[in-house]
Amino acid sequence: MTSDTKLHPTPAVAPDTAWQAEIRAGVRHVRDLASLPLSPAERAAAQAAAANHKVRVPKAYLDLIDWNDPADPIRAQVIPSPDELMEQDGELDDPIADHEFSPVPRLTHRHADRVLLFPTYQCAVYCRFCFRKESLTAIGRGYTREALEPALAYISDHPEIREVILTGGDPLSLSDKALAEIFARIEAIAHVRLLRIHTRVPVALPSRITPGLVAALQGRLMVTIVTHFNHAREITPATETACRTMRHAGFVLLNQSVLLKGVNDTIEVLEELCRELMYRLGVKPYYLHHGDLARGMAHRRTMIAQGQALAAALRARLSGICNPVYVLDLPEGGGKVPIGPCYVEGRDGESWRLRGLDGEVRGYTEVVGE
Repeated sequence: MTSDTKLHPTPAVAPDTAWQAEIRAGVRHVRDLASLPLSPAERAAAQAAAANHKVRVPKAYLDLIDWNDPADPIRAQVIPSPDELMEQDGELDDPIADHEFSPVPRLTHRHADRVLLFPTYQCAVYCRFCFRKESLTAIGRGYTREALEPALAYISDHPEIREVILTGGDPLSLSDKALAEIFARIEAIAHVRLLRIHTRVPVALPSRITPGLVAALQGRLMVTIVTHFNHAREITPATETACRTMRHAGFVLLNQSVLLKGVNDTIEVLEELCRELMYRLGVKPYYLHHGDLARGMAHRRTMIAQGQALAAALRARLSGICNPVYVLDLPEGGGKVPIGPCYVEGRDGESWRLRGLDGEVRGYTEVVGE
């Protein structure tokens, strides 16, 4: 299903710049919301919500919206809603304590062997449920080599760091030249072995996955791309091509989804998403995140018990390779902890009672050598 919106015409462009034209042809400012097929009341509400959190939707992603469906799952993720203005007690500006664990600008070091590096605080698409939306709206700074110097020096000075995670903002919204510069600087740090990139670009802007981008990210380092598909409707021929390009480049592809009320909180939707990610795109479902305590997102968060029931149903229906781990990223920097269903019903010494995927409880006795 596609939209019939007429924002800005998309000119014919070369493949390596087509993605920039897609951004220009989509929603980039609050004023662009006036071009969408919204009722006057919906438009006014969307404009009010967009004042609190940036709005940007590339044309390719905008075209996936069925404007005849008020509950369309693509629309719910990117079009501002008045519910975002209803903040609840307990919601946080910095839900997972990025700032508390930031020893230098643009870097978070929560876990001994890996760090988050923020080359940009800008995105190709701004998701309404983003747990960093306060920072992205307030900071809004792009990439400069000078801005990353303290963070790169910190990584170089800490030999325990084996993995650098580019996040933001969306790292793949940067130019090929900027990505190549960042890759080269990190690759030159001998103790770093893996570069991980968290990105929504293959979902919302698949034309960005170009030969130039792939070339900018190839070298000594193992590269893992963590995509962010939340619904099977986001899987299209264009995203399939983008993922195939990255697989052929030798990148490891994982996906993390957020469990969102009204978007993907049914077993039918999650089952289709996880199966298509693995079978069609070759992307391993990695994490299913419980919604963080971002401000104004109570209307999209589920109860943990619902998420556990969904995770149990997925385990019973899908191959293990198609199953994500249901996790909660704890406030105050506690990290991601699995909160999926527990299959242990009881224990007496070496004797255990375990619930199988069929619901039956069976005994299991440990047998080990001396």
